[in-house]
Amino acid sequence: MVTTRQIIENKKKFITLACILAVVVTACRYGAGGLSATQFLRGMAWWGDALIVSFSVFSCLALAELVWRIILVLKYRPIPGVSDDQLPTCTVVVPAYNEGRQVFDTLKSLADSDYPRKKIQLIAVDDGSADDTWEWIKQAKRTLAVPILTIRQPRNQGKRQALYDGFKRSTGKVLVTVDSDSMVAPDTLRNLVTPLAINPGIGAVAGNVRVLNQAQGIIPRMVDIVFVFSFDFMRASQSMVRTVTCTPGALSAYRKSAAIGVLDKWLNQTFLGRPANIGEDRALTNMILRQGYEVVFQQNAKVFTEVPVGYAQLCKMYLRWARSNVRETIAMTTFIFTRFRRGSMLGARINLVSDVIKLTVAQLFFLISWGLLLWHPAIFGSKAIIGIVMGSSLSATIYALKSGRFSSILAFIYGFFFFATLTWIKPYALITPHHSRWLTRACPKVKPDLHHQLSARQLT
Repeated sequence: MVTTRQIIENKKKFITLACILAVVVTACRYGAGGLSATQFLRGMAWWGDALIVSFSVFSCLALAELVWRIILVLKYRPIPGVSDDQLPTCTVVVPAYNEGRQVFDTLKSLADSDYPRKKIQLIAVDDGSADDTWEWIKQAKRTLAVPILTIRQPRNQGKRQALYDGFKRSTGKVLVTVDSDSMVAPDTLRNLVTPLAINPGIGAVAGNVRVLNQAQGIIPRMVDIVFVFSFDFMRASQSMVRTVTCTPGALSAYRKSAAIGVLDKWLNQTFLGRPANIGEDRALTNMILRQGYEVVFQQNAKVFTEVPVGYAQLCKMYLRWARSNVRETIAMTTFIFTRFRRGSMLGARINLVSDVIKLTVAQLFFLISWGLLLWHPAIFGSKAIIGIVMGSSLSATIYALKSGRFSSILAFIYGFFFFATLTWIKPYALITPHHSRWLTRACPKVKPDLHHQLSARQLT
């Protein structure tokens, strides 16, 4: 008789085979169809040969990293939630700005969690909203079963300040952040906090983020594919080397004893002499890692969060993330090659080198690819298409296993969409990392009640 464990293991083997097959097939297609492009470049000048060699080296490094991450992901297992007795006291801070009704739904989803009521503290912080966010927070305090400590800022001071004020009023041994446009599954908090309960060497835990408003258009549906790849693949592989580089603001947990000593430094962080108003999640992760703690990912701790539905807002969100990535990658280089913790640090260093290459060399190759494509589309057009298909095949495979075969087609659509409209963001972020505007929260939001649109299947 086939057991559940055997089914899971067979599924893992299928993932391995599918991923390797996708890489091999697309690589063979590229090699077979790339002869004319190679001959063209070699016929131009010495820089043509240099480009061929550079692209070849970069491709080999990328393939080696891909195989390494696939192996790590296949070994990854989330930690099952522990019993009530083992769970520590926990403070959940929800910062809100111009969120309207959604903040009530967020707080309700937290109040409905299966975390022991005597061990949970909810803090809602209204960061000077211009809409009715404060009224919804007060209604949550009046009607929900879990006591809620409410804080109202006299003016908008930014998410970092709102979180700081909440952390300072906390009573729990674990600090949890949940964005006010997000909703959690009933077992999310238990699963998120569990690694901190059983391993004193872990300082922070990243939750598993998915898209809440997929029904609002194709962009949210494509972003959900990005999230699945970012969390179920990238963060799962980072977790295996105990160095998740970013605990997302939408859902993360921090050991209070590890965070409390760096809060003032974190609040007053600057970059090039200016206040660092963005990237608070990545910055706090770096500060936890620097102290020698491990940072892991819990796949079974799910949160559903809203994302932009239009191109302009999507660009602003990605640009904010990219600028934060530039800043904190630089910050990470100041300690990652030191003896910053006990045990193996090789995986952490590989992650950093990979990030640096993706920020610099990969962006240069993107620009060169665009230049070659515009220069001679007849020769390089097909190669660009093959490259996009190759780059999208892994995320499509992963998403197919999560959400079905048809939905995975969106991974290829997103690949072309990204190449055509979003490749400018990281190069632009590299030359404007000092900009600290939030970009996506300038005015009150008007939106439907999304709480009742979540199906039971989504919250499992």
